[in-house]
Amino acid sequence: MTCPNTLDSALLVEILHAAAPPAAIEQIARQHGVKTRRGIYSLVVVVWLMIYQRLNSKRTLSSAVQFLAKHAALWRDQPQVGKRIREGRISVRTGGYSQARRKMSTLVGCSVCDLSFAELEVHMRERLPDVPHPIFVVDGTTLQLAHNRELLKAYPPGSNQHGNNHWAIMLLVAFHDVHTGLAVRPSWGPMYGRKAVGEQQLAAEALGRLPAQALVLGDGDFGIFAFAYRVQQTGRSLLLRLTASRAHKVLGGVPLRRGRRRKVTWEPSAWDRQHHSDLPPEAVVKGWMLACAHPARQGEVLYFFTTLDQKPKRILAVYKLRWNIETDLRSLKRTVGLYQMTSKSKAMVENEVLMAVAAYNVVRAVMYLAASAAGLTPRQLSFSSSQDAVLVAWPYLQCAHTSAEFQDELQRLLAVVVQSKLPTRSGRRSYPRATWGHGAKFPPRHSSGRKARQ
Repeated sequence: MTCPNTLDSALLVEILHAAAPPAAIEQIARQHGVKTRRGIYSLVVVVWLMIYQRLNSKRTLSSAVQFLAKHAALWRDQPQVGKRIREGRISVRTGGYSQARRKMSTLVGCSVCDLSFAELEVHMRERLPDVPHPIFVVDGTTLQLAHNRELLKAYPPGSNQHGNNHWAIMLLVAFHDVHTGLAVRPSWGPMYGRKAVGEQQLAAEALGRLPAQALVLGDGDFGIFAFAYRVQQTGRSLLLRLTASRAHKVLGGVPLRRGRRRKVTWEPSAWDRQHHSDLPPEAVVKGWMLACAHPARQGEVLYFFTTLDQKPKRILAVYKLRWNIETDLRSLKRTVGLYQMTSKSKAMVENEVLMAVAAYNVVRAVMYLAASAAGLTPRQLSFSSSQDAVLVAWPYLQCAHTSAEFQDELQRLLAVVVQSKLPTRSGRRSYPRATWGHGAKFPPRHSSGRKARQ
């Protein structure tokens, strides 16, 4: 994979403006029949502030409103903002912003997230020399939501031998570009309860949002027939890891030596038919089965099913790129702040997720631009440091009065981001990986005041 040493200045402007274009947001609102407010908190301002909240480490409504009040002058010449913003008469109370957030339709949030990804993906395409497809890796994670009646009903908590857990739990499945880290709008649903959904079902739902020529890369959780068949039906290539037992069934019980591959026709098992009744009678998936030696565990064999016509050694190298989504999900959950959501309604939680993904993609776009201009790869830069730089520059980029002002601010931003290059580590870590032990347990709290006083 290579990156150009220079980028056309017009391309820089186009990519950054694609992140949250005001005119496109207004058009999205009209398409969904949503009335756009013309006060302080118009739809455009609400989207910008929600993205700002995700970039800001505090992520409070107050920090967003204080930001708007302090930098109101930046928006004065924007036609989509209200009169009070242009005149600088903005209260720092959060009630108006809170109401405007709640009134924002989830359909609008989905469209903004999709638009941002579609525009950015066109310009942020990286390819391997021998794999002419954008590679998107899929994985799932969980988010903790607030404990209230609406969220507990929509996303029930898990349980164990001691009873129900406290937090509502959302299962989220995301596709990420293995090279640039760009994220497709994720799918989500309840992880527990009567309406619980699985990772494979959510991934199948999100397939249609991938680029048409994408290669789908997944680990053993997604190495099942139903998911492989749905990927094949969309016309996309796939590379999935299979468990040893499933691989042996696909191979018909005929052993496959390490370092070898074989053309196979994958047919659904009785279990697949029972749990996926929508599979047609003629459903099959054709491709290659490969056996590779595990690079870190001597004697263990990894099995893959793919539609790529590549040798096992090369397939193993491509599969190693799957690890990138682990760091991407960590950035989404920890750095962008999706690990524990504080919103109290289902619609607001979903909009928070959507704007968080949009904010995450803004940072990834800046990292891509900075890395390309410096002859680096986007994965060589620190996401956290880049996010801090984008937080400072975000209002000036979106509200620059002229193209010259925008490019001056952008060049300053890229110069800062490229300084966040991660160190090149060689050799093994100097200390073994270990976890902290569990601390001492506190005594249980009694419900009666008399016992508590004792």
